[in-house]
Amino acid sequence: MKRSITIAGVRFRGDSLLLIFFLLLVLCVQTVPGWGNAYAMYVYPSIARTLSSFSRLIPFAIGDLFIALSIAGVLLYPAYARCIRKQKWSRILLKDVKYLLWVYVWFYLAWGLNYSQKNFYERTRIPYTAYTPENFRSFTDGYIENLNSSYTGITSIDKELVCRESVQAYNQIGDSLGVHRPFHQSPRVKTMLFTPLISMVGVTGSMAPFFCEFTLNGDLLPSQYPATYAHEFAHLLGITSEAEANFYAYQVCTRSQAKNIRFSGYLSVLPHVLGNARRLMDEEEYAQLYRSIRPEIIGLAKKNSEYWMRKYNPLVGDIQDRIYDLYLKGNKIESGRKNYSEVIGLLISYEEWKNKANCAAKVQK
Repeated sequence: MKRSITIAGVRFRGDSLLLIFFLLLVLCVQTVPGWGNAYAMYVYPSIARTLSSFSRLIPFAIGDLFIALSIAGVLLYPAYARCIRKQKWSRILLKDVKYLLWVYVWFYLAWGLNYSQKNFYERTRIPYTAYTPENFRSFTDGYIENLNSSYTGITSIDKELVCRESVQAYNQIGDSLGVHRPFHQSPRVKTMLFTPLISMVGVTGSMAPFFCEFTLNGDLLPSQYPATYAHEFAHLLGITSEAEANFYAYQVCTRSQAKNIRFSGYLSVLPHVLGNARRLMDEEEYAQLYRSIRPEIIGLAKKNSEYWMRKYNPLVGDIQDRIYDLYLKGNKIESGRKNYSEVIGLLISYEEWKNKANCAAKVQK
């Protein structure tokens, strides 16, 4: 016998009341000042440890399987319920909507409410530094010098080493740069179940929030693996902004003693550096900057781009881009997919802050 409660003449079953409660809870965390940050700092770590402790025991990406089965179920259930069970359309649609609302609640309670936390500048108290021709040129000069000196040919990657180096780096920077320390000292990364399909839309990795696991595209190239690993690891640690995840991946990889990991970190932001340079510099300045990059690195970047373009499907990719852009904008990332390139602003602000801190320390001595 299912229990129900009547409120204002409307009859609610117990599961419906619970769903309404969780929906209101999600809304409160998203809108009440301070609640989102409290969730990110105190609640999410416990949820992540619990869910990832379970998901890491399973060798495949259960989040991918859950999403695939959910989509299939939502699409196929109406036909089954109507043709076999002879149910009314109103009842069928109500069940589908209720299931989707439970998925919505699960997504936000398990990870999605991290979108409501403070941003990088608020968490770290590092002041935002606006772009100027001087600080952008100073950043690109230093960046390209480090990129060129870090270059190494990468034909294979030690995945266990990438894991150890990433865990060590996040443990080191966690307190000072506003990101959680790893919840497990040996996290288990999964390969995406539908790699060929995912490669068609150009996605190299993802955070699977329902079971707090992070997944990587099985087609990843060795030069991209470390930075992509560190990027998705940042999402697992509660970072929702793509720019911030790029920032942390850069910090993690470029601090590594392993040359191939360090080079992957520098290489990962090259498209964003060049994109910003093309927008902010005149043609002569941009050409000069471009020529200052080692030919081997330019060749590798082109080769990597061509590799993914051969797998990319423009129609499917464009649909995914539009959906993901709307998803980001709906979760307080106002710039949408352009958020990825905002990593350069974070890096410039961080470098300016670090330089001022170093100068102040020297003056005190």
